Amino acid sequence: MVNIAQILATELSLRPQQVSNALELLAEGATIPFIARYRKEKTGSLDETQLRTISERYTYITELEDRKKVILEAIAAQNKLTDELKNKIESCLQKNELEDLYLPYKPKRRTRATIAKEQGLEPLAELIKSLNYPASKPVSLREEAAKYINEEKGIKTEEEALNGASDILAEEVSEKANLRAYLRDYLMKEGLFISRIKDEHPEGSTKYEMYRNFQAAVKKIAPHNILALFRGESEGILAVDLDFDEAFVQSYLESQEIKTKISEVREFYQKMLKDAFNRLIKSSLIREVRSDRKTWADLESIKTFEANLRNLLLSPPAGMKPTMAIDPGFRTGCKVAILSETGKFLDYQAIFPHTGDRGRSEAAITVKKLIEKYQIELIAIGNGTASRETDQFITEVLKSLDKKPVKVIVNESGASIYSASDTAREEFPDLDVTVRGAISIGRRLQDPLAELVKIDPKSIGVGQYQHDVEQKLLKKKLEETVESCVNYVGVDLNTASKQLLIFVSGITPSVANNIVEYRNKNGAFKNRKELLKVAKLGPKAFEQAAGFLRIRGGDNPLDNTAVHPESYKVVEAIAASLGVPLKKITEVSSRIQSLDLKQFVTDTIGIPTLKDVIQELEKPGRDPREQFQYASFKEGIMEISDLKEGMELEGIVTNVVNFGAFVDVGVHQDGLVHISQLADHFVSDPNQVVKVGQVVKVRVMEVNEKLKRIGLSMKAAR
Repeated sequence: MVNIAQILATELSLRPQQVSNALELLAEGATIPFIARYRKEKTGSLDETQLRTISERYTYITELEDRKKVILEAIAAQNKLTDELKNKIESCLQKNELEDLYLPYKPKRRTRATIAKEQGLEPLAELIKSLNYPASKPVSLREEAAKYINEEKGIKTEEEALNGASDILAEEVSEKANLRAYLRDYLMKEGLFISRIKDEHPEGSTKYEMYRNFQAAVKKIAPHNILALFRGESEGILAVDLDFDEAFVQSYLESQEIKTKISEVREFYQKMLKDAFNRLIKSSLIREVRSDRKTWADLESIKTFEANLRNLLLSPPAGMKPTMAIDPGFRTGCKVAILSETGKFLDYQAIFPHTGDRGRSEAAITVKKLIEKYQIELIAIGNGTASRETDQFITEVLKSLDKKPVKVIVNESGASIYSASDTAREEFPDLDVTVRGAISIGRRLQDPLAELVKIDPKSIGVGQYQHDVEQKLLKKKLEETVESCVNYVGVDLNTASKQLLIFVSGITPSVANNIVEYRNKNGAFKNRKELLKVAKLGPKAFEQAAGFLRIRGGDNPLDNTAVHPESYKVVEAIAASLGVPLKKITEVSSRIQSLDLKQFVTDTIGIPTLKDVIQELEKPGRDPREQFQYASFKEGIMEISDLKEGMELEGIVTNVVNFGAFVDVGVHQDGLVHISQLADHFVSDPNQVVKVGQVVKVRVMEVNEKLKRIGLSMKAAR
């Protein structure tokens, strides 16, 4: 029996006990955020990334073990399972190696080799094999082949008999695991992806122009290049090939397979090996290499998507303040939604500031009245059509006000998807989709995480070739990212939507719905224990969820912290040692720092958890997200035509990809800071320099109005 914990411990450089305990907790139904935060003693403080790797590799290896059992049984049923083969199969740690070992025994459709065997040519093939030894004596192959001529079986000549024997031997060679492994590795290390644009597409007529005469080493090609090549191929625009030195491959096969000095047998083997590679090995290995690189490119692109999504979800909130949200428009007007400091929809008006002087004047009066009536502190303007014109209009209106709200242009990607969704209809059944869109824009300024979880991550616009990668894996990884972010920040139990609650550790969609129903019926939760009154929320779900749910102004000050209820008694002991009431414990952070934590260690709570508890008591209820910042777009720069080379602008990073970062500078078209222009030093990974939502200073390097391309630089001016 394979010791999976030991295998994983070796692979990940961890102690077997750490891995065993993590797997045990996962098997019990504990979530990864819960284990990472509240079970550090058991896992040796493994973080979420390590825990997810353990979970994924465990799944891979258990699937591998299941496959091994099937293969061993299949080979045994053929009476071909030797001890050597069994050991090789049982020691396999990769699926492709396992399938290579199984290939000779795998049931197949009729092949040229099986037909040759049916014709009785297997003895001839065996004879030729017996001649492939250094000490073998010369024999005329044609004379031996003549013995197998049988017109009834379809063998009319010596040549046909030898070809049949060659087919049998070629299939044997093609199924040798060691040869396939070496050649696969050779193609990975020495192969080249080459592409050309098909003749029917003239120069400059496609978006794949850079791939017209393109080549890149298989081992060095960038993930976005792989995905672009395969997309262009599927669209019928590109022809993509894998090039390599076929003469080297033939030489290698001959060196491995030809042992004899008999010239006739050597010639036979040379011809047979060429056929084996070209007919039976080449295509399948190219498919495997392409598949391998595609899987790798998918994973790399998904990592980029994950990083961007995480940074977007963890964007600093402007704060829960009275907000005016504007979805801009020209002819159809601007939709203005008013939200309370809790994100509640209060009012709606349509204004028409871009339809002439009268419309502008009336719109200004309406905006001023709304600001004064609702004591507006934030103004969120969507960054779509008419965004900069609306921004300019609002700037003019604010000049006449003594107390000016903070005005921010907000990325509205996905707002239209949300506004037409079932979630939006459930939230605002009586509102038009345009009003719902404005509400979404305002709420994502107040608290990006709480609002963006309602939108399919693929619609938020922070990915790279997201429609080309493996969709099931993408969905899984993005859901994990959302879950991680939600639990990292924590959730206000009394204001969280059902859509936000479902990402909390241990909370299922039905339980999330029951929490909201309970809250609507009974009012705000006063303490975490009250959660146990919610239908279907039992002790296990409570254990998983409680630490991530916050209650502001409740019965117990610890309910507004990340301290888990199972640690409350330890906090009571800490409070007693300091001589302060529990309700005052969060007010004595300076004294907490001098405590000797060893005195509070118990059988289940060790130093790692105690350190987390102390950190929470020092900054209770602190939002772990960074301070809110916003970009100030340059006045007068509203269209791509307003840009000039050398201009220095402020912008906000909207997307980070393998080859650089896209930045919104306020002209309805994001500019690209190529990876070579991100910093004055060499950058191998754009994520080391920039992240989605970051405010950056850039310089315009190139403007192409026709292609709508803007080249930017973050390097210091020289």
